[in-house]
Amino acid sequence: MNKKIFQISFFGLFMLFLSASCSKNNEQSDAYGNFEAKEVSVSSMSNGQLLYLNMNEGDQLKLNEVVGLVDSTELYLKKLQVLSQHEAVLTKLNSINAQLRVHQQQLDNILIDKNRIEMLFKDGAATLKQMDDINGAFSLAKKQIEATRSQTESIHAEAKAVLSQVNQLNEQLRKCFIINPIEGIVLTKFAMSGEVVTFGKSLYKIADVSELDLKVYVSGLQLVNFSVGQEVDVLIDKTKTENKILKGIISWISSSAEFTPKTIQTKEERVDLVYAMKVTVVNDGNLKIGMPGEIRIINKPFKN
Repeated sequence: MNKKIFQISFFGLFMLFLSASCSKNNEQSDAYGNFEAKEVSVSSMSNGQLLYLNMNEGDQLKLNEVVGLVDSTELYLKKLQVLSQHEAVLTKLNSINAQLRVHQQQLDNILIDKNRIEMLFKDGAATLKQMDDINGAFSLAKKQIEATRSQTESIHAEAKAVLSQVNQLNEQLRKCFIINPIEGIVLTKFAMSGEVVTFGKSLYKIADVSELDLKVYVSGLQLVNFSVGQEVDVLIDKTKTENKILKGIISWISSSAEFTPKTIQTKEERVDLVYAMKVTVVNDGNLKIGMPGEIRIINKPFKN
């Protein structure tokens, strides 16, 4: 009786071991890696004292949100000076236009006299000298108008150049505002209010965590099983013994091989060369930057 019980128990343990072995092989993932996000380092676009930078690490920022300001007092005063120059140029232009109207009126008056003298000359009531004098006055008046108009064109060009300076200053003033470029979470803050910053100095780093990329590595033998756009299962730790399965899309596969990173295990325990691959996963709130993950081909054949 005891021998029969022992045989049954041994058979049960053998089946349990076989089942566990098959399950383990079947559930083996195809690649391993860590999650990363598309990070953006936001830098200062101008020089000066940082008047404020309203954000802290971990804050959620909106697209095009104004989060800081570099001191723009000097630029603003320079803009006022250039605007004054523009007003002076416009005043000069108004004066030239007034002169132009006077010359035009003189030309109109001379033209009336010219027509009258020509009629008198035909009737013999005007002399040749009178004709020469009126023609000379008419020609002089026309040249005065042309000269005045050339001044007007020169002043227009001057006003346009000054206005261009105003536009340049407006652009420099715009760059004094720190405008957040993407919607995301602040990862690192590099500067504080009151600091003097220069062009190109990093102020903070932000990442869009609505989608994360799981960067994994596969061997050359595995590479034929993957293609860009392919859907795969992504596994993350749920408990010590359970995984949570998400859906991911392969968004990038490296075209060149590299040596296996020390922290990565592929399907084979160790290989010399592997190919990097990124799997984009919609973040349901459980994914964090740097978190480990695994991928598995969907509907992978059972392997005993």
